Amino acid sequence: MLFWISRLFCLAAISTVRSQNIGSPVLDLGYAKYKGTYNESLHVNTFYGLRYAQPPTGKLRWRAPQPIERSNNTHVEVIDATRPGPSCVQGNPFWTIPGGSQTPLPPAGSEDCLRLDIVQPANLDNQTKLPVLVQIHGGGYTLGDSKFVPGYALVNHSDNALIFISIQYRLGAYGFLYSEEIAADGGTNAGLLDQRLALDWVQRHASSIGGDPAAITIYGGSAGGGSVTSQMIMYGGVEKPPFRAAIAEYPWWQPYLSEEQLLRQYGYLLRETACENLQCLRVLDAAKLANASQATYIKAYVDEAYGYGSFYYGPYVDKRVIKDLPSKEFKAGHFTKIPLLLDRDQYEGYAFSNQSITTLSQETGDLRVLYPYADEKFIDELYKLYPASDFNSTFFQRQAWFGDAFINCPTYYIGSSMASAGQTVYKMVFNAGSQLHAATGPFLFSLDYATSPGANVTTANIMKDWFLSFVIYLDPAWNSWSGIRKPFWGVYQYPGSNNARVMSVNYTEIGMVDEKYYDRTKRCDFLWEHGTVVQNKI
Repeated sequence: MLFWISRLFCLAAISTVRSQNIGSPVLDLGYAKYKGTYNESLHVNTFYGLRYAQPPTGKLRWRAPQPIERSNNTHVEVIDATRPGPSCVQGNPFWTIPGGSQTPLPPAGSEDCLRLDIVQPANLDNQTKLPVLVQIHGGGYTLGDSKFVPGYALVNHSDNALIFISIQYRLGAYGFLYSEEIAADGGTNAGLLDQRLALDWVQRHASSIGGDPAAITIYGGSAGGGSVTSQMIMYGGVEKPPFRAAIAEYPWWQPYLSEEQLLRQYGYLLRETACENLQCLRVLDAAKLANASQATYIKAYVDEAYGYGSFYYGPYVDKRVIKDLPSKEFKAGHFTKIPLLLDRDQYEGYAFSNQSITTLSQETGDLRVLYPYADEKFIDELYKLYPASDFNSTFFQRQAWFGDAFINCPTYYIGSSMASAGQTVYKMVFNAGSQLHAATGPFLFSLDYATSPGANVTTANIMKDWFLSFVIYLDPAWNSWSGIRKPFWGVYQYPGSNNARVMSVNYTEIGMVDEKYYDRTKRCDFLWEHGTVVQNKI
């Protein structure tokens, strides 16, 4: 929940390679020209809402996205890109609705949302090839947009040596619906396909915006971090993806729904729309479909089809785009082999745990909803690993196993799997700021962080140095824009080598520590061993 509550609003800006007027930069992509805005204080230009795909409406609903260049629309006039474009249709899980109202909220957003924003240094020449950082926003796969986390602080900290792009993708029922009809006549995991097409667009047009098509890094936090890992295992892990490196912050691995659960989900949407098939859904009025999609969150939660902290919709195993559960794919080495920076915060389960749960029986009931395939043996063993005596309340017991299962332990699975395959991995545990989900956000993305109460500017500068150095040089220790001396951040190595060390950041110390103090534990080993339960039986 915090990753949309704590959205950081900063000043905007970006540029173009072929800008004729610094006050009104124009970006020429060949098939279209876009007019952006210039920010004098940051010396950057901003271009908002550039389409990378055709609007996924009507017959294109629940199909793979179609490249915008195939739309056969030649734009002679310059398109206005000075204002933010529409977000994708949003979806609010029941537990996020204030007061828990069972009346569906009028959903915000539009289907015509497959767009991206660009932030780029001004006055670049035609020979410039800057590294490109592409953000996949978070929001549980049901909320969020390209304005979720602005990139101006990073571009500014880099001395304008970076291009920042933020993409949007179909959310909720629009991006992650499944049925036999969609599998046969559509695009399964359409939201992930949107992300991949946007990355392809960036690689194709990087040179036109002053970027290096061979130096693209994908970035995401929460569901954006989960999306990054999905891009890495997509199609079983391709050899030449449209990116050379990745940053996955607190990657969100909520349980994948089984086919039985996915079909039940599809049934909710059919009933709410009074449709009988996919053909009907594709011709449905946009407002009616949006209202019906929101109603599915309410109905499914009341029916205990999903639990507190889960967003209900999200990626699933379709045997094609996502061939198997992420825990299995990483363990089997079925991922794209690229450098990875990985982190998580200290109390990841806090924002996703129900504070009204006060008894063990309530917690167990909650657990059964989240993990419907869990048997008594699994539940008993889980409580042995997370004994009530270790926590001062049922709430904190729940936040501990929830945070481990959804985020903390996945960072261990990803890091150890990649390191054992000989890949370069850098891992961090962040225990500063709020210490909660998305705690790193203000340190990385706030332009005016120094004016915030209790701000630790030194830590913020160190964090930006590390992340930018990884994006530009593939090594967080390579460069320091702030000039601050900091502990060396070494490569994460496979746990069996006794060198599985992670960067630990807290209020008083920053330095490398052994992974055993964080995620190389019996708890994570148990959850990984029972991945088909934790990520749902497929």
